[in-house]
Amino acid sequence: MSYSILRSAVLVAVGYFSSVSAFADNQVVAAQIQPLSSSSLVLDIASTSNSMIAVGERGHVLVKGTEWQQVTTPVSAQLTKVFFHNDNLGWAVGHDATIIHTKDGGKTWSLQMQSQEIEKPFLDVYFFDENHGIAVGAYGLFYRTGNGGELWNEEFHEELLFEEDIAYLADLKAEDIALYESEKAALLPHFNRVLALKDGRLLMVGELGLVSYSNDQGKTFTKTDFYYDGSMFSAIEHQQDVYVMGLRGNVFKADLSLSQWQEVELPVESSINNAIVTDDKGLLLVGNAGVILQMNNGTAEVLARRQGENIVSVASDNQGQLWFAGSKGLFQLP
Repeated sequence: MSYSILRSAVLVAVGYFSSVSAFADNQVVAAQIQPLSSSSLVLDIASTSNSMIAVGERGHVLVKGTEWQQVTTPVSAQLTKVFFHNDNLGWAVGHDATIIHTKDGGKTWSLQMQSQEIEKPFLDVYFFDENHGIAVGAYGLFYRTGNGGELWNEEFHEELLFEEDIAYLADLKAEDIALYESEKAALLPHFNRVLALKDGRLLMVGELGLVSYSNDQGKTFTKTDFYYDGSMFSAIEHQQDVYVMGLRGNVFKADLSLSQWQEVELPVESSINNAIVTDDKGLLLVGNAGVILQMNNGTAEVLARRQGENIVSVASDNQGQLWFAGSKGLFQLP
């Protein structure tokens, strides 16, 4: 498989599906309320102490009360990730470099950023406090805010390039600044997920075997000695270990030194998109081909397999009930 084709396959696996443009005559188009939105593509779920919020295609945001209800948003771009800093303050990101914000627990949303010209999706968002946050995405997309999202500034993390690409860009910058800017926008890998570790470090995983960490809230990153060169879609900290998971059922774990990665054997070869710690202190993993895996004491077994759909996210409500999201919407296991 060629590199370009593989990159396209990876973007599909993490939610880079085709979407309706959020622009019409240079005006932002709001999401339309759809009666079947909870059964359409949903790419992420976040939990607060009193609710759950899900995001997905065409700018859909759903809030769970007694049932899931779609709320109005100012965009129709596909939303890929949602994050809540507390019960009220939340952000969702997606295609066309879209960032929207809520101050009331997801009931209403305002637009903070959107650019069709960037032509890249944000794939994750994280806030360290009420003001300082980052949004990351495809082809090294990385933006930072220090004022709660009123202004977002782009960053370029050259330290995550291969050494030969750093030298290549340095030569281009001296010879052809236009070509330098063009190449610079495509050389970095996709940044798929960020995870705040309990010790204060920030972990970021992505394409081409990227597993990196930061000691300064993502201002600089250090790549770990990770020997697998496929894409990692998500990560989770569990007990004294960190797990990263991704393409074709590849899951690895390491202790908090983030060295000496060990492969975790799975009974499937489906891409693993997300995981959650269960009440019995095990792990639940979800992925493509509808797989739901239960892992206890290092051994994984298939808990369920829902043919014909991909499962992208899983979250627990305030009563400990699990909700799953994916290509056929939101559901619970019987």
